[in-house]
Amino acid sequence: MKSPLTPKSAVHSRTKIVYGQPSWRVVSTEVEAFVTETGGHLGPVIYDRKGSRFAPFEVAPWAEERVDSSLPAVLRVMRGDFFCMPFGGNDTPFRGERHPAHGETANSRWTFQNLEKNQGRNTLHLGLRPKVRTGRVDKYISLVDGHSAVYSRHVISEMSGPMNLGHHAILKFPDKTGSGRISTSPFRLGQVFTEPVERPENRGYSALVPGAKFDLLDKVPTIFGTFTDLSAYPDRRGYEDIVILVSDPDLPFAWTAVTFPEQGHVWFALKDPRVLRQTLFWISNGGRHYAPWNGRHINAMGLEEVTSYFHPSLAESIRANPIASAGYPTSVVLNPKQPLTVNYIMTAIRIPKGFDRVAAINGYADGRGVTLVSSSGKKVRTSLDLKFLYEI
Repeated sequence: MKSPLTPKSAVHSRTKIVYGQPSWRVVSTEVEAFVTETGGHLGPVIYDRKGSRFAPFEVAPWAEERVDSSLPAVLRVMRGDFFCMPFGGNDTPFRGERHPAHGETANSRWTFQNLEKNQGRNTLHLGLRPKVRTGRVDKYISLVDGHSAVYSRHVISEMSGPMNLGHHAILKFPDKTGSGRISTSPFRLGQVFTEPVERPENRGYSALVPGAKFDLLDKVPTIFGTFTDLSAYPDRRGYEDIVILVSDPDLPFAWTAVTFPEQGHVWFALKDPRVLRQTLFWISNGGRHYAPWNGRHINAMGLEEVTSYFHPSLAESIRANPIASAGYPTSVVLNPKQPLTVNYIMTAIRIPKGFDRVAAINGYADGRGVTLVSSSGKKVRTSLDLKFLYEI
């Protein structure tokens, strides 16, 4: 018999309204985070909460406005990071399944299970039973005293069949060209989405050459006959684009980082590249002129760790596609007898003057921290539980 999802603590199950959404609060010595009841969106997150209060995540500009009731919940709530299953727009049904955009995990109401504090680790546990494809998803958001990090875990159980999935972290950049410096661990393939993300006839605009492949972030072709640098952002105001990077599966962990030199911080995310196999850049800088975007969603970038063929749907990720054909899976196969655990770490720390773009992230031998090395040779270290990435 399937176990119900019921709160274990009425006291800790209380929510507060944060940017228009009932949300649970999780806190540690270093970090304060909120998770929405609808969609389970993580945000805002305040790192260095007793000092500079660095809050790098995006919150949709319409978060506290009245919007059309037909707008999907994922867009009404949109903020920070949210877990998508299946990942993508999902306009194309799959074997009779009609999933909402980015799946029920990003749209439906999560049920509170527990808020546990144990030896300096504070963990919010939420649960969800999807209806389109039955099963269970458990969400664990953990903050650890002394660590400037969010540890995110999703456990998918009692579910079978192919699936694409991923995290949808969205950062907000200061309103100055090139205020953020973006870098990633080595990748096997970079490619622009095969069609324009937006079209003028639909009141949207894209700037990158559809389907263009690239080896370096700093040289990607545009439709204007020039090249652009995706590693410096904001840029290309008025356009909306999507690119994907295939992570190197031989790395012990893969990473994506954004340095904010003027703010004195770096945000970075860590993943197991054999679980989350690609990184998708959703570059959103005012290229959508229809509601609710209305040209005002600017200086935002989704740095999304996924196993997916770009962003269209589950169906496209399961079908034959160029990335999967090259030997890089764009979906997983769920087994009801063997739960799938998806672990993800999002961190932000202070950096010294002169620390520019992240060139490398090296793990400690004991798995208790990492060292970030910049292109300029500056280094910064932080405590971190690297072993979390491989726990099940």
